[in-house]
Amino acid sequence: MADQPLVLGIETSCDETGVGIVRGETLLADALASSVDEHARFGGVVPEVASRAHLEAMVPTMRRALSDAGVTLRDVDAIAVTAGPGLTGALLVGVAAAKSYALALGKPLYGVNHLAAHVAVDRLEHGPLPQRCIALLVSGGHSSLFVVEDAGRTVTPLGGTVDDAAGEAYDKVARVLGLPFPGGPPIDRAAGDGDPAAIPFPRGKANDGTLDFSFAGLKTAVARWVEGRERVGEPVPVADVAASFQEAVVDVLTRKAVAACRQQGVDDLVLGGGVAANSRLRALAEERCAAAGIRLRVPRPRLCTDNGAMVASLGVELVAHGVTPSDLDLPADSALDLDVVSV
Repeated sequence: MADQPLVLGIETSCDETGVGIVRGETLLADALASSVDEHARFGGVVPEVASRAHLEAMVPTMRRALSDAGVTLRDVDAIAVTAGPGLTGALLVGVAAAKSYALALGKPLYGVNHLAAHVAVDRLEHGPLPQRCIALLVSGGHSSLFVVEDAGRTVTPLGGTVDDAAGEAYDKVARVLGLPFPGGPPIDRAAGDGDPAAIPFPRGKANDGTLDFSFAGLKTAVARWVEGRERVGEPVPVADVAASFQEAVVDVLTRKAVAACRQQGVDDLVLGGGVAANSRLRALAEERCAAAGIRLRVPRPRLCTDNGAMVASLGVELVAHGVTPSDLDLPADSALDLDVVSV
């Protein structure tokens, strides 16, 4: 085990400051500091607030990760950092920190793609990635399907959101229902007491023959339905609305993920991103994959949300396969192309 790469990963793409330390496929530390409470009163992430929170949290989170792992900075073989996509100011904090550590320690630096890292983190849960698989990544900013090859070092987009991503729709529907931010967990909890078939909300792009997603129309349909009830003074059945909305989202996500596997002749599906922590999405994906003969890989919920461990895990793959490190003029790219794994 000692000859396996020891990589430190830094994640600051949105509102989570993550520092992870991974040796091979073993997670040694996953320190996290969240600024979500600072954004809650605005009903969404405020980029400037997130950037300042990363600045304050970086050093304490780094120290905690090193302590948890029982290593020093000089012990690490490489430093990996999310270079994009994400919020520009937030990304800059992580990239600047990673450059500083790499330069001071004389360690190689790897700028990595946030979405590819969400795939690579499954190595820590289920071992090496298949040589070829489909990845469904669902988060606040992305709902995307990819073909993943070479154990996570090559990704090819198959489809993505054309408007609101699933996580964004969750946040907006939660606001309509008077539920707290971020909307994913409270809607998931409320849906547990509701009837998913109570309201026939639309399934955007469900049968259009593409692997793209659209959730803006669904979000609007929920808002109009709730407004209609309130207009005539009728109570809003929050649990039923939450359950019906959630079912519409996960129905389309899982349907298209299975379709992607069939189209590409692939028997392995990796589910990742913050929304992959959703209980109904995990359950329906398991049910539909089992029926289609597809092997499903889903990390535990803690590893689905943004964290430094996923960045370190992808960094291990890059180091182990001799990928050329990034230059020290590595940019933070908020719109990093989805098929770029390392910069």
